[in-house]
Amino acid sequence: MSNREKDGLKALGGKTEYSTTYDPGVLETFENQHPDHDYWVQFNCPEFTTLCPITGQPDFAEIKIMYIPDRRMVESKSLKLYLFSFRQHGDFHEDCVNTILKDLVGLMQPRYIEVVGLFTPRGGISIYPWANYGKPGTPYEQMARDRMARHKIIE
Repeated sequence: MSNREKDGLKALGGKTEYSTTYDPGVLETFENQHPDHDYWVQFNCPEFTTLCPITGQPDFAEIKIMYIPDRRMVESKSLKLYLFSFRQHGDFHEDCVNTILKDLVGLMQPRYIEVVGLFTPRGGISIYPWANYGKPGTPYEQMARDRMARHKIIE
């Protein structure tokens, strides 16, 4: 049995269907093959789009997701489909970043995760929301506090 079959992955392989509305249900996980030690996984999505909830105009960003997995990891194609589902979704930049963070925490319960949105300027202002999470009751909870206290977004 392949890992794809074992983990029940549906998005990987086959014809891709894109949701036109926000859809966290497309997210899938697979088993972390190296849960015995910490390591970073980083995803960059330079073509993220969403809609301004007031004007309906498109907003563009690069979304960066960095995490230390625990038992489960997010499957990259399902993550792409999930991020694509924001295209017709109207939310403020800060809401998008926090929604992505919360959805991924709920999905895979990582040891640590952070999400940043590098939104393209509109009206002469760039907005770069950043959010993080460390698993409660573990050293990662303190890591989240420390990183928040020393945080600086680097473009």
